[in-house]
Amino acid sequence: MENIYYVLFVCLILWYFIYLRKVSEFALLHTKKYCENEGIQFIYLARKSSRFKFNTKLGPHWISNFEFEFSGNGESSYIGEVTLKGYKLEKFELPPYKIN
Repeated sequence: MENIYYVLFVCLILWYFIYLRKVSEFALLHTKKYCENEGIQFIYLARKSSRFKFNTKLGPHWISNFEFEFSGNGESSYIGEVTLKGYKLEKFELPPYKIN
């Protein structure tokens, strides 16, 4: 009987890694689209944190924070932050940056 718990635990860990990968793909998609609309150059994206939260309005959900590096003029780079609730974009935070 305890073998089933091991299998369930392994399946849960596998699901979590697949879920994080899918969230990262959505974050990359949102970030590239945002950079294209704003006319800035996208450089890279990295996961900062992921945490599970429970809200009475939304219920249980994952909040994921990512850092992304961008350039406004092609010479200097800046680091911004993007936050996702599940697969949905919540906010972008960008520091002041130089533009051409």
